[in-house]
Amino acid sequence: MKKSVVLLSSLVVSAVFSVAQAQETVRIGAITTLTGRLAEFGAQQKAGFELAVDELNAKGGIGGKKIELVLEDAASDVNKALAAAEKLANSGVGIILNEYSSSIVKPVAQFLSRQKVPNIVVSSSDESITKPGFDYVYRINPPTDEYAKILFEVFKDKKIRSVAILAGSGAFEKSVLNSAMEQSKTLNIPVVASQTYDKGLTDFRPILNGFKAKNPDAVMLVGYQEDSVAVMRQAKEVGLNPKVFAGGAAGFALPDFIKGAGSASEYVVTATAWVPEMGSKQKALYDKLSRKLGMAPTYHAAQAYAAVLVAADAIKRAGSSTDREAIRKALDSTNLQTAYAPVKFQNYEGYKNQNKVGMVAEQVQNVGGQLVFVSVYPRKLFLKNRMLFPTPAWDKRN
Repeated sequence: MKKSVVLLSSLVVSAVFSVAQAQETVRIGAITTLTGRLAEFGAQQKAGFELAVDELNAKGGIGGKKIELVLEDAASDVNKALAAAEKLANSGVGIILNEYSSSIVKPVAQFLSRQKVPNIVVSSSDESITKPGFDYVYRINPPTDEYAKILFEVFKDKKIRSVAILAGSGAFEKSVLNSAMEQSKTLNIPVVASQTYDKGLTDFRPILNGFKAKNPDAVMLVGYQEDSVAVMRQAKEVGLNPKVFAGGAAGFALPDFIKGAGSASEYVVTATAWVPEMGSKQKALYDKLSRKLGMAPTYHAAQAYAAVLVAADAIKRAGSSTDREAIRKALDSTNLQTAYAPVKFQNYEGYKNQNKVGMVAEQVQNVGGQLVFVSVYPRKLFLKNRMLFPTPAWDKRN
């Protein structure tokens, strides 16, 4: 009997302590991929989340309460992501930051909307996530329309007359492909060939040889890191030699693309959502994220950083970290300047709760004997960075 009383007392004390601890912190839920094939993106997001939390806590948190990031691993798997979302929703957090991969984010966003949990999409770009959208889903990053727009603006500027497109069959890749097809019609730049491929394909040479026969001015590629490296290496093998290779962000915007593809990456132009050359605030954030990551940060880290600031701002204005309806209403009136971009959720052109923000383009260039990303477009922002695919001949890419 005494043992039972002692055990019960311990459980009561533990429960009281847990409740008190929860009351002393403001909890923000987050889901990202820390393991599996998309872990590189998750590492970037985690760094952005944590840096923002650390900075806010150093300034006193929210209303004097420290922010606690409750982070769950989606493990590159939609079912695990849904389990993580259910766990966070049941834990009582008032808002959740939602993942990277479009194939994972959309079902998670739909689930959280049914549970009436506000969630911020951090880096996923599939158009259908916010078009037509859901009442409880807010996206800070641009949809795939913007990925295609920036690349086709480059094509128009450089007088590209035909394009071939290779894209993966995932939700993000197909959405970029659809957006590219629309831009093709709008700007009258014909798509002479388009091909999708399933995850796991390793030999792209038959497709690339088919593109070579079409002799397009540009080849646009949309895929993740492993695919981006394989495609460019094999394009070099088969001698596919357009005026420009253009990547639809994702794997083409990562440091490991250059590392893996080596000389085959030189002159590739890619869409991206954030670069340090945009301004002093962006450069300062870039430097802080670089120190935290131990390598160059990508736009995914900057978007994650901004998402925490947006969530904290909404919680502060809502006057509660657990009242989900109050937080949702606060998100509706968000108007925040961040070192990623301004954030204001709008309904426009069929989008719902979408931050209206564009993209820029960068190019892999040889600077001082080292291949690096250099911001090149729009020209009005990056006038000093003149190179934009001079000659693409493979015999000049040693």
